[in-house]
Amino acid sequence: MKVRGAAGRAGEWLGSAPTPHPSDGRVSDGQDVYGCDGGFGGRGRRAVGCAYTATSCPLGVGGEWHAFGVETWDSERVLALASDGASAKAGQGLARAGKWSGSGVSGRAVWGLCQGSGKQPYQTAVDLTGPAFKCSCPSRKFPCKHALGLLLLWAGGEVRPGEEPEWVESWVGKRAERPERKPGEVADPLAAQERASRRADRVSAGMAELASWLDDQVRQGLGGFDQRAYTELSRLAARMVDAQAPGVAGAVRRAAGVVGRGHGWPGELLEELSLIHLIVAAHARMPDLPPALADTVQSRIGWTVETARVLADGEQVEDDWLVLGRVIEPDDRLTVRRVWLRGATTGRLGLILNFAAAGRPLDPLPARPGEYVPGVLSYYPGALPMRALLTQSAPRLPAPRPTGSTAHQALASYVESVAADPWNERWPLVLQDVRPARYGEGWALVDVEGEALELLPGIDPWKLLAVSAGDPITVAGEWNRAGFRPMTCWHADRPVLL
Repeated sequence: MKVRGAAGRAGEWLGSAPTPHPSDGRVSDGQDVYGCDGGFGGRGRRAVGCAYTATSCPLGVGGEWHAFGVETWDSERVLALASDGASAKAGQGLARAGKWSGSGVSGRAVWGLCQGSGKQPYQTAVDLTGPAFKCSCPSRKFPCKHALGLLLLWAGGEVRPGEEPEWVESWVGKRAERPERKPGEVADPLAAQERASRRADRVSAGMAELASWLDDQVRQGLGGFDQRAYTELSRLAARMVDAQAPGVAGAVRRAAGVVGRGHGWPGELLEELSLIHLIVAAHARMPDLPPALADTVQSRIGWTVETARVLADGEQVEDDWLVLGRVIEPDDRLTVRRVWLRGATTGRLGLILNFAAAGRPLDPLPARPGEYVPGVLSYYPGALPMRALLTQSAPRLPAPRPTGSTAHQALASYVESVAADPWNERWPLVLQDVRPARYGEGWALVDVEGEALELLPGIDPWKLLAVSAGDPITVAGEWNRAGFRPMTCWHADRPVLL
């Protein structure tokens, strides 16, 4: 039967035949309030289901199911909880319905049983009001991979509403009796401080070992290094993971990937090792660094900042944000999307990162490339604040073609960014009045002064050539040490996604 929820829109009812609730237009069976109003049913009663999908919900809550009036999380929010990259990937591997039994979600928790290597499955539960995590596995990570996998499964719409089993009801009930904490506040500050201290010790030990290895390479030279480089660097990357320095582990893996790649790989390897040496040296001098630079070093090592803390304490900038473009990088485990923004009034740049498990869709873009999205960016701390969280305040708006710069001016801005953050890998550029042209065996964008920025190897230039047709155009893209990746170009004032 069709019913109307709190917002007065028709939806498909999934439960038994209810009767209208006299006070607020929802429907009731005389005991529980049915329907979704973005929260719990009123008057102290429990909302027990909702029929709206992400596209039909009148409240725009999102998610395939609005079980018990709880907003379904997206995969980015889940993956942001992971203590390191290894936990995130392990959690994605468990985000399959076949791994779970007895799963369910209520107005305050999600739970399930995950079969491990033992006879008994692990009991996993997440208190969504915290969040807080409970799992019978032996892992010391919070959240463990089972909790992450369960949340990703729920985010994908594969966990259905149900009644809390006794072990979940008891645990969540005891938590509800505790005093409410502020966002970012930990339950046991002393225990949290001890955990942070232990991790800092592990990181320091790993960095000392890495520094010793780098010194050995300088003394011995890199002659003949190609025969042992990949094996040694892979071992070092694994050691950095054990030391809880995932950012450094990623840098070491990038260095390993350079070995034997093209004729100039020794120079590229030396450049990667130099950046690794710089982060090791910066870690050793952490107490002497300016606070913003120290935050950058911590981030590059792999320390994370809680989303709640960024929203509460991060620098906030309100503007109409032009979506310059987006880059999607999928692999077999994780899809990463970078969305670059530029403020119409402030000129500030921003980077929104989105993540999704392999095979799962990314969250919708706040606006199309070439449009404005009004809102507030809350920036993560660092010497070069770029990554941010977007709080949208109004619907997207049309935007004119952006102003850009010459190739020389664009590279100068990149140099300034590297001066602030030597480990900065990417930088958004808007090039004005450029034409695509042949450049050796590849392609480049040439400005009115005859200076050029080379496109990344393998970039297909034909859409750029079709839009340009020999005329100068405006192009927004992402620059790194290997070249320029076009994201969006403008034909007159019409943006074209590349």
